[in-house]
Parts: sequence; structure tokens; C-alpha cells
Amino acid sequence: MDGASLNITQDLIQKLKEIVPQAFTEDKIDISRLQTILGDSFTTDAERYGLSWAGKSEAYKVLQSPSTATLIPNPDQSIDWDNAENIFIEGENLEVLKVLQKSYYGKVKMIYIDPPYNTGNDSFIYPDKFSETKEEYLKRIGDKDDDGFMMKQGLFRKNNKENGQFHSNWLNMMLPRLFLARNLLKDDGVIFVSIDDNEQANLKILMDEIFGEENFIVGFIWQKGAGTQNDNKYVAVSHEYVLLYAKNKENCNLYKLPPTKEMLKSYNLSDEYEKERGKHYLRNLNDFSIGDRPGLHYDIVCPDGTVLDGKKHRWRCDEKRFSWRVETGRIVFEKNTSGKWDVLYKQYLFETKEEIIMDSNGNMLTYGKIPDSLLIKVAMTGDGTKEIKSVFDENIFSYPKPTNLIKHCLQITTKNNDIVVDFFAGSGTTAQAVMELNEEDGGNRKYICVQLPELTDEKSEAFKANYKTISQVTQKRIKKIIDKIKDSRNGKLELEKHKNLGFRKYTLASSNFKIWRGDVVENEEDLIKQMQLFTTPQKENTQSENILWELLIKNGVPLTEKIESITLQDGAKIYYTANKKLAFVLDSYTDEVQTAVLALKPKNIICLDSLFHNNDNVKTNAQLKFEDNGISFKTI
Repeated sequence: MDGASLNITQDLIQKLKEIVPQAFTEDKIDISRLQTILGDSFTTDAERYGLSWAGKSEAYKVLQSPSTATLIPNPDQSIDWDNAENIFIEGENLEVLKVLQKSYYGKVKMIYIDPPYNTGNDSFIYPDKFSETKEEYLKRIGDKDDDGFMMKQGLFRKNNKENGQFHSNWLNMMLPRLFLARNLLKDDGVIFVSIDDNEQANLKILMDEIFGEENFIVGFIWQKGAGTQNDNKYVAVSHEYVLLYAKNKENCNLYKLPPTKEMLKSYNLSDEYEKERGKHYLRNLNDFSIGDRPGLHYDIVCPDGTVLDGKKHRWRCDEKRFSWRVETGRIVFEKNTSGKWDVLYKQYLFETKEEIIMDSNGNMLTYGKIPDSLLIKVAMTGDGTKEIKSVFDENIFSYPKPTNLIKHCLQITTKNNDIVVDFFAGSGTTAQAVMELNEEDGGNRKYICVQLPELTDEKSEAFKANYKTISQVTQKRIKKIIDKIKDSRNGKLELEKHKNLGFRKYTLASSNFKIWRGDVVENEEDLIKQMQLFTTPQKENTQSENILWELLIKNGVPLTEKIESITLQDGAKIYYTANKKLAFVLDSYTDEVQTAVLALKPKNIICLDSLFHNNDNVKTNAQLKFEDNGISFKTI
């Protein structure tokens, strides 16, 4: 088993091989061949359009460096661990994003992040020395205080505007995270990034590079305040931006928002279908304001036999869709004031799955309000502050995003069982928005929220309220919202709704397995020391459950996977996934264990190599026995 996270470079090379295998010679990219294949599309000019900054190439190296880190399960800090479908991870988000690659590659529908705005007053994470070794980096991110909390030194730097690399530092922090985030998105997935004018221009160009400028959808302008009072010297700044990109714009569907009160007033007509479809209003089928295409021109026969010439009309749907509307009672013929026929169709408030157009994922394309690039009436910063106060009874987090802003993003891009990720979770607004929207529309969206255990300022309300880290605030808010939603149900047992409330808590940690240090081997004595360390692959005093989850994650198993176990007479356990795709032997290997695994009939069995105590005969016999029974056998 590969103990590292997804190798980004090898992943990209493999994709390139699939597209242009002709560009490879002896398993390496032949640039001259690639240039010949691409022709005029290939450029080697030194001067070209793009964004360059100090440390960019090194930032890509940070991205390309795989992680050996893992996630430690914390069932005692979770809610309804066995059934939970949501995830909260405490840890540095770059490492977490690397760890998540194998389990969630191409599975996330929507990402929302609210990263540091680089105002000169905020602190954020970025590598100070790109020349540092992996060991130095892992040591630095593992620095903790006496209580086990992450320390500021090493991880946090105040990025003053006087710094000669003020913008570069921020871009170096953002580039690898955005690249890894894109990997997590489904082919029809999207990402929202909140930002202000300090880095909006740089962020736009950076995201054009990572996502492709053809996948830019819109830069929303969000009114965050009334603008009547503002500290700005020149203009009262009352807005921020939310950039929206698709992974693949051609496959992306944006849903309409629920009809507004004004829109609902227009649905004022009734017919025999009102009970199932709701009220309706009439729209003219003939519309020359829409884009033209051949399928919109066809003849229509009116009730008195009059034929409306398709060449003189541009209908709002093709002939197949028109016939369906006729068959389902959606077409109305009326004579206008000139005595000529108008063809109208009924726009109903509600539609059933069988009666409406579906998108590529089988979701209903409902009628409603088209999203506007001006998010003026969604919510303001003050609303986020009020929400924090209502949850904690005091203002323990500065400038949290309001839940209605995140809900707006969720409404136009997610449905049903979609996965939502926020790796700058902050106070936990995204988690609250997901849970509350699920309650409102009956969805079952799942969230994965990541927050660093950044120490709270000793002068802050959070610190005074005994929250030592931001991640403690995040976790507490999630728990309080769960309790609030349960209370709102008045104790009713609704299992289908309850399944989307619980969450599993994980903590980023170094690997449970020893890492071979070839870089420190300079002589025979060093080599002997390294080999002695590896008499067992796992570190001392590691718990089986922690090893189990590291193996699951590095085999690409989701963090919500249901794990079952068999406990034998000697106390040893056999763990296995509910679908029996994977089974694990981590405590001891005996005849009883082998018999139990054979009876279980998993597709794959993974054992710790140390359980065979260097007895190759026992291991070989076990492998042959399992393979004879169609079970793949691996050791680590």
C-alpha cells in the first residue's frame, strides 16, 4: 500500500498519457512531439499573458509533495458516529486536502471558502522556507503547546503590507489549496470564493490559471453592509465579491432560486391540474427575443384549422416539447385583439418529476428566480454577527459570514445527496447553512468542514468564554445547531431527517507508520539504525482504530464508511467495511483469525507484516490460502 497521499504529478502525467500517448517516449514526456501534435496551439515564448510572483514555482513544489499524514478518528467528540454522514476535521488545511485526495477525488459538488483577505491585519499560513525538508515541515506543523494545541510560531505570520512579498505570500498560500480543491470537484462541480478588493484581482487571474478562464461563471457582488457608516477615507465600501468557477462549465447546471413573493403573485390562474401542479400563468410561445435555431421553426395548427407558418414564428420550444405540452394540457389557443391566434403555454408553480426537464444528474430543473450577480438582498455581515450571538449568547467570532449567503450558494448549485466542502470553516457557517437548508427543502446534503486549531487571542470574547482555539468554536457551533434543529422538531422521530445531522470528528496527525529516512543514511551505522527502527512498521503505542482509519483513507475509503468488526476469543479483532470490499487484521494472526477471515469472504485482506514475526512460511501459506479462496492478500 502506498502510504502517501495522491501524487499530483503522476496523476497529471497519467491523464496526459490517456489524451496524447503519442507525446511519450520511454514513459517520459517528449516536448518536441507534444509541440508537433499541438501545432500552433503550442507556445514557447518567454513573454506571455499570466500572473507571476515570487515563489510561484516553489508553491507548485509544495503542491506536488505528497503527504504521509493521516486523520485520527474522535468518536467521543462526534455526534451519532455510527450513522453520521457529515465530517468535521481539525487540522492544517493544505495537509488535510492532500489526505482527502484518494477518498474524495471527483466526488464533491460544491466548495465554498472564505479565506484570509490579506488585509495586512490577518495572519495566515504559508511556508516561510520552500527549501526546508519534508521532515522540517512536518515538525513545524506539529508544533504544539503544553496543552496540545497548535502554536502560532511557524504556522502563522502577520503579512504586513510593508513586506516586500506581501501579495506573493498570499498567492503562495492559495495556489496549492485551490489546485487540490479542484481535484475534489465532480465534473459538474463548482467553487465559490469570498474575497475583497485587497486580492480580488490577483485571485481572479490565479483561478483563471487553475480552473481555466473558460470555466469562470460570475463574480458576484455581495452587499455586506448598508454603507452609511464606513471608515474608508474616500468611499464608503459596503461590498465584497464571491467568485464562482465551474470545474467544467459545459457540464455545470445552476438551479433557479425559489419564486419570490412578487413572482408568486403572477401565478393566479387555476385549472383541473392545480392540485398537483399548482396555479399557473400564461406565456406566449412565440418569442423572437430568444436565441434562434432551426428546431424552433415549425407549423402549428389552430383549433379552427388555421396554420401558423413556422417560418414567421420562433417558438420557445422544439416540436417534440410542444407535442408533450399539448398532450399534458399545457397549451392554450386564444385570439388576440386583431382576431389572430396566439399560442400560449401554462407555466405552473409546481411540477412533478415526470413532467419536467431533468439535468444530467436527474435533478429537477425547477421554475423560479434566475440568480442575479448582485447579491444585494441576500444577507449582510451584521446578520452573521447576530447569528453568532444567538448561538453563543455573546459575540465570540469576528465578521462571520451570514448563513443566508451560503444558503444562496447552496440553493443554486446543490441538490439531494451532494457533498459540500469548506476548508476555511471559521465559525462553522457552512455547516449550519447545509443543515438548515436540508431542513427547509428536505435535502440530504453532506458537509466536510476543515478548521485549523488556531489559538484564539487572549483578549477575545472567545478566549474569555474558554474557547482556546477557533476549531473549538467551529465544533461547538455545529453541536449547538444540531440541538437547535432537534428541538425544532418537537421530539418527533423522523429518521430520514435525523440521518443528516450527526457528524464525525477527525484530527490531522502524523502517520501511524514509521517513515523511511533515506536522507539521513550516510554510512553503514546509519543504515543499521534505520533498519532496526523498522522491525515493526507501526510506531509504538499506536491504537488499532487509528491504524485502521489510516489504511482506509489511504485506500480511498470515504470518512463516513461504516466499519464492522468481529471479536475473537483471544480479544483480537477483524475489521471490515460493510460491503466486505476490505478487511483488516491488526492485532494478531492465528489459525482462528485465518478461519474467521475465510468465513467472512472479503474481497481484500490487509494485515500488519509484523504479525507474522518474520516467519515467511506462515505468511506465504496464508497468502496462498486466501488467494485460493479468491481473496487478495496484502501486508504492510
